[in-house]
Amino acid sequence: MKKQSVPFYQKGFTLLELLIAIAIMSAVLAALYHTFFLSHRALISMDDSLLKLQESRSFVDILKREIESVLYSPDNRYCVFKMDDKDFYGRQTSRLVMTSLSPLINGMAKITYGVEEIAGKLIITKEMLPAMSQPSESRKVDLLEDVESFTVEGKYGDRWVKTWDSALAKGIPDEVRISVTLFITNGEKQDRTRDPFSISDIAKPRIGKRL
Repeated sequence: MKKQSVPFYQKGFTLLELLIAIAIMSAVLAALYHTFFLSHRALISMDDSLLKLQESRSFVDILKREIESVLYSPDNRYCVFKMDDKDFYGRQTSRLVMTSLSPLINGMAKITYGVEEIAGKLIITKEMLPAMSQPSESRKVDLLEDVESFTVEGKYGDRWVKTWDSALAKGIPDEVRISVTLFITNGEKQDRTRDPFSISDIAKPRIGKRL
C-alpha cells in the first residue's frame, strides 16, 4: 500500500524551530525593552533638568524685582541693605539682607536670602518679616536645592564687590549682580555626568531707593 504524503502547509513546527523562534523573539523584546528604558530614563532626566532651570530662572527674576524695589533711607533705622560672602568648602555663596516691597507683607518687608548646607547639598533659603516686627514672626522657606553657588555683588565704582553694609556706606549699590550656578544631569551620556549651568542677571534699584 502506497504511503500518502502530507501536504507542506499541513506540517507543524519542530521543537528545534520553536526554540529558535522563542530565542529570537526574546532577544528582540529585550532589545526593545532596553531601548525603551533608556529613552524613558533620559526623558525623566530632561524633565527634571528643565524644571530645575525654570525654578532657578523664576528665583532670579523674583530676587531681581525685590532688589529693584529696595527701600532705603539713612535716617530710618529699620532700612537695611547688607551683603556678606561665605564659603562652603570652595563653593561661593552670599547672604543678602534688605528692606523692600513685597506683595506678601503690608508695608516695608525685611527680606533675608541665605544658603544652608544639608547632607552636603547647598539650599538657598528666604526669610521674610515686616521690617518693624520681632524676629520670631519671620517665615523661612527653602527655595532652591542642590545649587553649586549663589552670589550677590554690588557695583562700587567700576568694580563688583561681594560685601556691602548700608550702615557704613550710607547708601545702596546702583547695580546688583545676581548669579546662581547649578548642575544639570546629562541623561544622554552613559555615565550621566552633571554639567554646570549658570544664570545671571543685573538689578538696578529704582523704586523707593530713598524714602
